[in-house]
Amino acid sequence: MNAKTHDNLDSQTSVTAAGNPAASASGIEKWKDPKRYLWLLGPALPGIGLAALAGYAVAPKKLKGLAWTGPALVHGIIPALDRAIGEDKSNPPESAVAPLEQDKYYSRIVKAFIPSQYAMTVLGAWLASRKNTPIEDKIGLTLTVGAINGVGINTAHELGHKSSKLNKLMAMAALAPTGYTHFVVEHNFGHHKRVATPEDPASSRMGESFWKFLPRTVLGGIKSSVKIEKARLERKGKGFWSLENELLQGWAMSAGFFGATTLVCGPRAVPFLAAQAVYGASLLESVNYIEHYGLLRQKDKNGTYVRTQPEHSWNSNHIVTNLFLYQLQRHSDHHAHPQRSYQALRHFEKAPQLPGGYASMLIPAYVPQWWYETMDKRVIDHYEGDLSKINWDPDRKAELVAKYANYSAEVAAKVAASREKASGSTSEEAA
Repeated sequence: MNAKTHDNLDSQTSVTAAGNPAASASGIEKWKDPKRYLWLLGPALPGIGLAALAGYAVAPKKLKGLAWTGPALVHGIIPALDRAIGEDKSNPPESAVAPLEQDKYYSRIVKAFIPSQYAMTVLGAWLASRKNTPIEDKIGLTLTVGAINGVGINTAHELGHKSSKLNKLMAMAALAPTGYTHFVVEHNFGHHKRVATPEDPASSRMGESFWKFLPRTVLGGIKSSVKIEKARLERKGKGFWSLENELLQGWAMSAGFFGATTLVCGPRAVPFLAAQAVYGASLLESVNYIEHYGLLRQKDKNGTYVRTQPEHSWNSNHIVTNLFLYQLQRHSDHHAHPQRSYQALRHFEKAPQLPGGYASMLIPAYVPQWWYETMDKRVIDHYEGDLSKINWDPDRKAELVAKYANYSAEVAAKVAASREKASGSTSEEAA
């Protein structure tokens, strides 16, 4: 991120702060995070899952529905609360960012997710491996544990962007139950470098369904992580099989966790562990699909991609999902400042906005036609009708350019008329 980009981002924040009483001189001194204790919802999630599984263990027939707590939360309750409670566009004043970053309370909240995550996963494995557990309950238990471990990947995301070795190890620990520990390497050094370009396996293209994106991002992410780690080790004069290989460290953590859980719960736990891992990892990739759909960084006159800007990520200010996901939905600021902690991330007025929170967008993402109807015209609106600026699925580009030719022309005409009107008003005021 160059100085000019930082200036642009900070100027947007200053404008937002200017209209906020908390940004006044006296307000800055007294400013307190109004969501300070609401952030506890993040680590409460695996606690809710653990309590639900414990309730099911006590009364599996009477409390049968508790086996399905995870899907109910992720696909039902959280989206409903997002719609009911709405959005929060407020930003902390710039002077509060440093104190927020230095307050260890916030990092402890993130780390508190992991112990109950592990306890919940082991309990789920034990329940699913019992002979008398009905098949429909096993499916529910698998989806519940997988859903919460999928959210655990977001815990790893927050920790993995910190520079200390302990934070990176804890990030891998949060990823171990899904076997997705390579994410720590690929996300930081692959995705953040290539985001919103056709070269990035974690940036979805307009016209590309989630089901086409999924194998591309999974295989591409693993391949990218191996390439990145090989290069890092070569710079240190070491081979791939070195003990310093972070991919091998992470995979060993996953193997150790899966092995220990199988020893405790028996071999019938293996299908459960594998299935919940697949579902949990798929939730991460669902969010990846949502975050950059159709967005493209343009190239400068030298053929180099421009720096990442707020316009290159889809954002949402729906407060409930933001509380559970450590403000991952303020994705533009995250890409501008990858090491900035969740409690200090900012909303930008010019960043493209989703029609709902990430949780609300998951099911539409699974249904291609629903997703295209929700998002394709939104992408065209974002680029003011200029179809050349979109990151297209190359297999469908010609088809979709023809399909949206009239709509894009209408959008471009409206934008031109609006600018002409604004220019005329400015000229009259100057006269």
